[in-house]
Amino acid sequence: MENPFQQHGAFSWAELLVDDAQTAIDYYTKVIGWEIESVPMPGTESGQQYHIIKAGGSPVAGIMERTAEFQDAPIGWGSYITVDDVDACAEKAIAAGGKALYPPMDVPNVGRMCAMLDPCGAIVSVIKYVEQT
Repeated sequence: MENPFQQHGAFSWAELLVDDAQTAIDYYTKVIGWEIESVPMPGTESGQQYHIIKAGGSPVAGIMERTAEFQDAPIGWGSYITVDDVDACAEKAIAAGGKALYPPMDVPNVGRMCAMLDPCGAIVSVIKYVEQT
């Protein structure tokens, strides 16, 4: 059965961007009871960790620390929407009055993504996941 969150137009991931991941992990494990699996950050060689949030053993979200190149990114939760074509979606967003906050990029073993700013000032990311075998 196809994952319903990986169909075009579905919200499929949430991600918390913070300066101190351990503080966030400690807080949410106490408040929500999430399980956390820490793994090397895809596409980096810096030793940075990505913290996968699991509910009932299934990945549902992630926590990551801001890196030097993203120090201007706001701390907080972000959402991802699955799309069939990230590049085409970014082009449509720009044509409709939005803005790509960074060009579409590939993340190894994850997929292709782009964060966009809509005309109302809200940020959302779009993603096309790599095929899992």
